[in-house]
Amino acid sequence: MPRITRAQQRNDIVLAIVLLLGGLLSAVLSSVSGLYGDQQASLALAVGYVFVLAAPIALRRRWPSVVAVIVSFAYFLAVTLRIPEIYAGNIAMFIALYTVGAWETSRRRATIVRVAIIVGMFAWLFVVMFQDATQPVEGITGGAFSRAGAFSPFVAYQLLMIGINALFFGGAYYFGDRSHQQMRERAALEERTAELETEREVTAAQAVALDRVRIARELHDVVAHHVSLMGVQAGVARSLLTRDPDAARETLASVESSARASLHELRQLLETLRTPDGDAAPQTAPTTHGLTSIQALVDDATAAGLPSTFTVVGDPACDPPPLVQVNLYRIAQEALTNARRHAGPDASADVRLRFETDAVELEISNTGRRGSSTPGLGQLGMRERAAVSGGTIEIGPRSRGGYLVRVRVPLTPAGVAHV
Repeated sequence: MPRITRAQQRNDIVLAIVLLLGGLLSAVLSSVSGLYGDQQASLALAVGYVFVLAAPIALRRRWPSVVAVIVSFAYFLAVTLRIPEIYAGNIAMFIALYTVGAWETSRRRATIVRVAIIVGMFAWLFVVMFQDATQPVEGITGGAFSRAGAFSPFVAYQLLMIGINALFFGGAYYFGDRSHQQMRERAALEERTAELETEREVTAAQAVALDRVRIARELHDVVAHHVSLMGVQAGVARSLLTRDPDAARETLASVESSARASLHELRQLLETLRTPDGDAAPQTAPTTHGLTSIQALVDDATAAGLPSTFTVVGDPACDPPPLVQVNLYRIAQEALTNARRHAGPDASADVRLRFETDAVELEISNTGRRGSSTPGLGQLGMRERAAVSGGTIEIGPRSRGGYLVRVRVPLTPAGVAHV
């Protein structure tokens, strides 16, 4: 159940004040008109009764069952003692019964209280009807009903009272339950809305985190490869500067070319980040490299002192998706960069690209040392790229020496769906 708001508390106080003023007016007019004739109680008692009716209504949502019992008991005493006020009492009774159905947190208590009040009121009504029916009638005076006939005016009046009371109590019972159900549905809807808002914020945060990982992976691949290559080439140029100036010049030209390529890829990455369509960013590649660019990686590795070969096995049945091609290119780039760093001076590398009917496989092996035993960001990036492409990757030392990186990406409809 929703919590009682301050606005609702103020509304209950206003309702109690309105009921009090209306009840006082009704009590005065009923007393002056002689509602119960010579048997009616005093006006002072009626004023006190109205206060007893109105005061609990101000707290009806806090203690609905208690308020209903107090109002019902006061109404019963008022009619029994013939206190000249019935209209405000009827309204207070309806409000109290309705509030029990709408705001009582314990549904079992709500049912017991309402049923007990309704049964008690109807039992009291039938007792009064029985007393009226068994009173001796010597003659019909003004205001009395004739009891002649099977369906006399007296019987019709009693049936009318039963019907009115049934509608009165039944309406209070039904509308109270209906209001309680609507409040529960509204509370459940608000709770679900809050959950969806929280999920949306979490999803947005996850998207930002994934985007940061993607950007970091791209920056690592671009910077690590080119800077490592430029470092090796610069060292070669320095050693050849005095012995073979022409060769040193060519090596420095390669350093310049690597720097330009690095700046070009960084510029493409920055342009991707500035793209206003954020939804398309995770699905598009920040560079245009593909499988055809692997040969250039192999040539750069050879020029940097790591003799490398590139072999293509089989013919592609269809072009792999662009994202798969970029990821395979980056995996080859990272594997060759690691080989240059860790394989040693006498190592060589072999890159094989195999096309099968339902998959594409990329294998990069080298004959050097095992390398670092602790996986770094490069290996983590390769595994992430393989997973994004819907493939599997194997990274580790070979049994006959050297190191192997092998990634396999399915090209079936199911495999492409992962991409």
